[in-house]
This record gives sequence, C-alpha cells and structure tokens, in this order.
Amino acid sequence: MGIRTYEYAAREVFGDESINAPAEVVAAQIAAARRQVPDGARWVVVAHAFVAGGAVGETERALTRVGGIETVLSDVFDGADYVALGHLHKPQEVCASHIRYSGAPLAFGFDEAGNEKSMTVVDLKTEGVEIRTVPFRPIRQVRSLTGAFSDLLAGTPSDDFIQAILTDENPLIDPMKRLRATYPNACHLAYARQDRAAETEALGSGRATVTPTEMIGDFVKVVRGREPNATEVAIVAEKLHAVAFGEEQT
Repeated sequence: MGIRTYEYAAREVFGDESINAPAEVVAAQIAAARRQVPDGARWVVVAHAFVAGGAVGETERALTRVGGIETVLSDVFDGADYVALGHLHKPQEVCASHIRYSGAPLAFGFDEAGNEKSMTVVDLKTEGVEIRTVPFRPIRQVRSLTGAFSDLLAGTPSDDFIQAILTDENPLIDPMKRLRATYPNACHLAYARQDRAAETEALGSGRATVTPTEMIGDFVKVVRGREPNATEVAIVAEKLHAVAFGEEQT
C-alpha cells in the first residue's frame, strides 16, 4: 500500500524517513508537541483520530484504511492530562478515563438510532482531572420503522428523521411522498425483500471489501461469542501495522 502526500510532508517536517502511515504521523506530531510543554504545565491534546479500542459505527468505518494501518495506539498520548478525541460518534473513553471521544451531538446515521447524546465537561484541577457527562436529547431523533406501508401511514405523526423499511411484497407508487405526509423528515426508504436479497448475495459471494481487522473480529465473535476487547484490538492493530511495513515481531 502506498503512502499519501501528507505522510511525505511529515517526513520532511520531522526529519524522519521511517514515517509511512497516518498513525506514525500522529505519533510524530504528539512527540513534537510534548517537547514544547513546560515542566509542571497542564497538557491537553485535541486529536481527530481513530484510537485502538474505540467502538466504530457504520458512518465511521469507511474512514479507516485496510488492515487498521490508520489506527493510533493510546500510548502515544502518555503524559497528557486530558485527550479530547474526535472522529467516532459514540461518547466513550478509550483505554483510560482521560482519553475520551465526547461523541457527535447529533446522529449522522441510522445505526446511531437510540444512542444517547451528551456533552463532556472537563475541569482541570490543581491535581487531577474531573470529567462529567451531561446527557441531552436532540429535538429530532433518528428512527427506523419497519412494517407494511399502510401501517406506517397510520402511525403517530413525527418530525423525527425516519428510515422506513417496507415489508410490502410489491413496489408502491411514490411511497416516499405519501410517507412524508405523516413523517415530514423521512429521508430513506427501502423494501425488506431487497435487504434479504442483498444478504443472500453476500452469503454467496463473500465480503469482497472485508479488512483483516474485521475478519479477526468476526473470528473472535464466532470462537468466543463476544466482540474483541480494547486490548485485543490494540494488539491486532499493532501486529498488522508491523506486518504491513516489515517491522520485526516480538
């Protein structure tokens, strides 16, 4: 896999020809910033990155590169009093309580339906950090409704953002326009039979775009009946990175 323009730029800026991946760019940036922090000063890092161990949704998955090469390990932030992360939409801490995604204030995909939204309040004390989460509810929610078209039309009117999955066997004439009479912010419509057909095709042909990280995650789910934990995700990302760039394994 080739490297991109900003990785070449980082090599020049930091005088390090070994930089080959986005994660290494971030590590070089953090190391350079750390050297500028005066002794005894509080240090807050703001970073837009995919840190190993974070829970990824459908809307963020496309931004990660094959093999997890773009994954940043949390230890690059060692020494920071607080790390404010952006990129993942779900509020969460990653590997430590002071390394945290505050989350997106609004849902950006129907996979986020039902997720609680919140803001993070961080107080830097004389010693330590106090972190509070303040939940809030956006005016409009994102919801998926599944059922016969006639049943959805008879539902309770709502200004929420609606994804309608119709169980009708036959196509309908201009269903979205009629649906918006009840749900004016309806923004996606599909038929359940189409989803079933897509699933059948996927089972027959295999997932051509599956990444090594996803494949290993699927294996863990089959063998252990659970998602990989943060430690396992970090180990996998580190080893895949080493394989990709020919680093020695330990």
